[in-house]
Amino acid sequence: MMGERKMKISDVLRETGLRRNTVTLMYKETAQKIDMDALDKLCRLFECQVADMLEFTEG
Repeated sequence: MMGERKMKISDVLRETGLRRNTVTLMYKETAQKIDMDALDKLCRLFECQVADMLEFTEG
């Protein structure tokens, strides 16, 4: 979604107030857990649903 909107991590940080580590882990798809507040802020920023942000993988 960031790529579609030509946004950098710093843009997301400024718009959401989230911590760099939180956004970076989600961007690199290495986050082990996601705070619901962070997910809410990202969904509001990108005007999307939670299902648009997450993908289920087994393992």
